[in-house]
Amino acid sequence: MIRVIPILLAVLYGLAMYRFSAWRTAKELDEKSTELVDPALAEMSRKMAKALDLPRIKVHIYEVAPVNGLAAPDGRIFITRGFYNKFRSGEVTAEELASVIAHELGHVALGHSRRRMIDFSGQNAMRAALGMILGRLIPGIGVWIANMVASLLAARLSRSDEYEADAYAAALLTKAGIGVAPQISLFKKLEALTQSNHGTAPAWLLSHPKTDERIAALTRLQTRWMS
Repeated sequence: MIRVIPILLAVLYGLAMYRFSAWRTAKELDEKSTELVDPALAEMSRKMAKALDLPRIKVHIYEVAPVNGLAAPDGRIFITRGFYNKFRSGEVTAEELASVIAHELGHVALGHSRRRMIDFSGQNAMRAALGMILGRLIPGIGVWIANMVASLLAARLSRSDEYEADAYAAALLTKAGIGVAPQISLFKKLEALTQSNHGTAPAWLLSHPKTDERIAALTRLQTRWMS
């Protein structure tokens, strides 16, 4: 029973850290965001809301410079000021920005934030269990190996979420009459868009699938739906 205690403590620690992180994120977003109101984007929002049978889709601007989009644990959707400025300057089209919003809606609809809480707790438990076992078998580097394995698992789960959110967005955009093309064209622009991203990669590039693999997956979906 004594050996189980560190694992249980790791699970509780994971839950506590997730709750704290969600609270801290919500607090910062509250302080640094406002609702996005732009007539040039209204038509895209209306089309997606109609496809989802919703009265409207509410999006917020997060006042930070990096080019990014995110879905908060509480279900709110955000586009960063940096991303919005790219749209205003003509580097990103309304349809492409809509594809980002659709992707983040996918994370919310598919429950990825809730899944992350469970995954994070499980990874902490696995890290603790492997750390104890490998620490005895391979003194000195056993704990390091345990951490690496847990990190690889987290990255794999994150990539799975991104593919699911991409597919959700593709279906939504297709139903809304916008199509998959804006998703693909935006992915092709990402490197150029994020060159001056202050060292911060956008959410879809952190522990995420390679861009060309995501484009290939979207192309397969598009071909299947058109056949």
